[in-house]
Amino acid sequence: MSYRNEEYYINNSVTLAKQVDVDFAEHSGIDFDTYSIEELKVLWRTTLKKGMHGICFSMYEDGQEPGDIITEEQVERRVKILKPYSKWVRSFSCIEGNEHIPRIAHKHGMKTMVGAWLSDNKEDNEKEIEGLIQLAKEGVVDIAAVGNEVLYRNDLSLEELLAYIKRVKDAVPSVQVGYVDAYYEFSIHPELVEISDVILSNCYPYWEGCHIDGALGHMQQMFGQATDAARGKKVIITETGWPSEGGSLKGAFSSEENAMKYFVNTQAWVAKTNTEVFYFSSFDESWKTGDEGDVGAFWGLWDKHEKLKF
Repeated sequence: MSYRNEEYYINNSVTLAKQVDVDFAEHSGIDFDTYSIEELKVLWRTTLKKGMHGICFSMYEDGQEPGDIITEEQVERRVKILKPYSKWVRSFSCIEGNEHIPRIAHKHGMKTMVGAWLSDNKEDNEKEIEGLIQLAKEGVVDIAAVGNEVLYRNDLSLEELLAYIKRVKDAVPSVQVGYVDAYYEFSIHPELVEISDVILSNCYPYWEGCHIDGALGHMQQMFGQATDAARGKKVIITETGWPSEGGSLKGAFSSEENAMKYFVNTQAWVAKTNTEVFYFSSFDESWKTGDEGDVGAFWGLWDKHEKLKF
């Protein structure tokens, strides 16, 4: 995900709070003014050890990128690292070795949100959809995510996307099926809400240029907008996070301090509200510097060498 136009900002937090029955003031975040950097690191570690609902799986080591075939051994090593810290893992594709993620995660007792990566490449889309259906029939898919930010990238029309979602729902009716995109897409396209069993919403204050001091509140408002659009269906935050280095965007600055603050605040809010969140991301990935610039390589809780950052 990358920069969001200001027209999608949420301005009426009071109204949204009433709509979704969320008391934003109660969850305004931790006062970090009294914390030294070393104390913040201890708090970050303590928070991580308490465990997360979900984590987004970072697939690629240094020198690897989408299109490379990834081995079971590499996937298993990374799943084992994540298992003590997260109940769920989210994958983004069903081909090129990504199909190992749900199988290995289930073997280790983790639940899975499994994504089919859809693009304007119809041939690859067929492989992804068939792969997702196969994995679901194997019993290793707890939630199926048909596409990720397809509408944001303008890769498919809404009608094409809905057809793919319906195809998966028809093939595996026992599995919850949804589609992942930015929170506001579900307000713009109520058809997505109608067809989905669960609403899968990406919420990134960083990509809207939000200062870290207001980031938790802004993320809550994003969630509030998606919840309002969901019309009673469950909303899961499928991605949120903060980069530890790289660049900046308006008031949003990437730094180790801000990355720790955002993670701690997000997990504290999750604990208070029982909101289901998949944190982005597990490991730093060097290949992710294209559209996002240098900041794209530094969203992990672990660095590219699979070592905890703080």
